[in-house]
Amino acid sequence: MSVIQRHRHETDTTAAVLAADTESPDRSPWFARALATLRIAFGITFLWAFLDKTFALGFHTGYDQEGNLDRFGDAAWINGASPTEGFLTFGVPADNPFKGFFNGLAGSTVVDWLFMLGLLGIGLTLLLGVGMRIGTAAGAAMYAFMYAAVLPLENNPVVDDHLVGIIVMAVLALGAAGTTWGLGHWWNRTEVVENHPVLR
Repeated sequence: MSVIQRHRHETDTTAAVLAADTESPDRSPWFARALATLRIAFGITFLWAFLDKTFALGFHTGYDQEGNLDRFGDAAWINGASPTEGFLTFGVPADNPFKGFFNGLAGSTVVDWLFMLGLLGIGLTLLLGVGMRIGTAAGAAMYAFMYAAVLPLENNPVVDDHLVGIIVMAVLALGAAGTTWGLGHWWNRTEVVENHPVLR
């Protein structure tokens, strides 16, 4: 078998495996819907965090030092507030081995932009079901950074919601969660995605 024929055979086999993963007749439609529901819920979580920090809507962002609600006020990113400074300054435990590193990132314009664009991109990716490989990888990376920032954990020696988030991102990526109640089927058949499978 020539190199070209071998490559074509491997490509065809990979395509068949991917198709089987996303359209297996043995896969329960309820399982696919459960994955889609999980994907959408996490998408809303990321997108809402973006909106709340951008506009200080008062669900976590928008309270002054006295605890008074100030929607669209000084705490809003659009008004110059840093969406990461509070967490990176006060949310990192004193005995965290990476405290100096995370405190040093607090208030950085570059970190703020990366964080906010990450929230927006991950949220849209999960809601639409497109670009799931990149979106879930970015989501897992964001959760990993937040997990490292809150060490040592307060309520459990190993597992917290950030670690669960990493696991969920992996499950959504491996489970082709964007193909149910999303645009995944259409997206995966576009020419650019077929030529660049990393965009699936």
